[in-house]
Amino acid sequence: MIQNLICSYILVIDLEGTLHDMNNPLLEKLKYTFKDLNNANWSELGEIYADNVIFKDPIHEIKGLVAVEDYFSNISTDLLECRFEYLDQVTSDNTAYLKWVMHFKHPRLGPDIIDVRGVSHIRWNEKIEYHEDFYDVGAMLYERLPVIGAVARWLKSRLAG
Repeated sequence: MIQNLICSYILVIDLEGTLHDMNNPLLEKLKYTFKDLNNANWSELGEIYADNVIFKDPIHEIKGLVAVEDYFSNISTDLLECRFEYLDQVTSDNTAYLKWVMHFKHPRLGPDIIDVRGVSHIRWNEKIEYHEDFYDVGAMLYERLPVIGAVARWLKSRLAG
């Protein structure tokens, strides 16, 4: 599935007039894999993640490819819908920051699709060795729970002035 990915190309001309190809096949495979979590094949993560990968988000820190495969397989089973929309990226030699919006629906969080903005920090050599996601857990989870949600929304409005 991942091998058949057709990539779009981004070319950038720097101040000296040099043309740079800003696409990275590894990042394109990552974005393709996470575009729709309900249809992802988690056994293919070994094509993009190193065996010793570290995955972090505001709630978890997971070490090792098998543990990361298990994590994504487990969280995706309860989701009614989950897809990522990639908005922007900044890439250097072996590091990237991907800005995204996650659109998801979970039966315990109500009938609506929830949109959460975030950024992924990715580092790689041959494959991705480090993946850290940054996002607002309150917007994703706490504000949606009946009692805690009301308190979280009240506190957020008070802090905003």
